[in-house]
Amino acid sequence: MLELEEFEKVDMRVGTITDASLNKRARKPAYKLKIDMGETLGIKNSSAQITELYSAEELIGRQVVVVTNFAPIRIADVKSEVRILGADTKEGVVLLSLERPLENGAKIY
Repeated sequence: MLELEEFEKVDMRVGTITDASLNKRARKPAYKLKIDMGETLGIKNSSAQITELYSAEELIGRQVVVVTNFAPIRIADVKSEVRILGADTKEGVVLLSLERPLENGAKIY
């Protein structure tokens, strides 16, 4: 089992997608995203395989929950600095949603 202290090391925060476009060089369909993480963390890049259920246009302005302290990974030509959280379904990945708007950079506990 995972100890609580280990879980607490995962830094999950709220951010707002400010830009989304197709990541044409990715092997699997994905979007290149810019996510505003607030004053402390700034703008972060990510690549996410969420094309089945979301258009690039509808992602802009959407708040998402991301993990900020995993090591960055390169996906095609994108240095993915944060990992967006969602649930994998038969139809595609469903992004976690918030009950109400929050400040960018708000910590998830």
